[in-house]
Amino acid sequence: MTIRPILIHPDPRLKKVADPVATVDDDLRGLAADMLDTMYDAPGIGLAAPQVGVMKRIIVMDCVKEEGAAPRPMVLINPQVTWSSDERYTYEEGCLSIPEQYADVERPAVVDVAWMDLDGAMQTERFDGLWATCVQHEIDHLNGKLFIDYLGTMKRQMITRKMQKLKRERARA
Repeated sequence: MTIRPILIHPDPRLKKVADPVATVDDDLRGLAADMLDTMYDAPGIGLAAPQVGVMKRIIVMDCVKEEGAAPRPMVLINPQVTWSSDERYTYEEGCLSIPEQYADVERPAVVDVAWMDLDGAMQTERFDGLWATCVQHEIDHLNGKLFIDYLGTMKRQMITRKMQKLKRERARA
């Protein structure tokens, strides 16, 4: 089990488009396991490889929040939204790369996603509610987009300044 450091905004790697994964191998499975450990440790419900400095199209998520419910860790390789509903949903989003900052983001309420699993097999699933928000948020990371990019300029700049201050404080610690 390896907890990897999570990049904090602004970091140029968080604004880059991640590369597609060509083959699933033991290194990738190890990365996925580390990402799940890192996500649960944070704690969070989703994590994209660029957030741990790996520029590959892989995300992990587990949106089970009910007390006593079994976790549902998911690893999605090269995920893409293949359909989204016209119905919209607004959720107060946060991000492990932008700690302690939250804002309402409007996204499609329901999405169909296709991805490759850790065995190299193609999977599809329809997500709604928090799962739909999370998968879209994490896929955005793979495309170099952060949830604050949906906000107005003033709010985005304010959050960015707070993150720059946090990074300075952490560097001194």
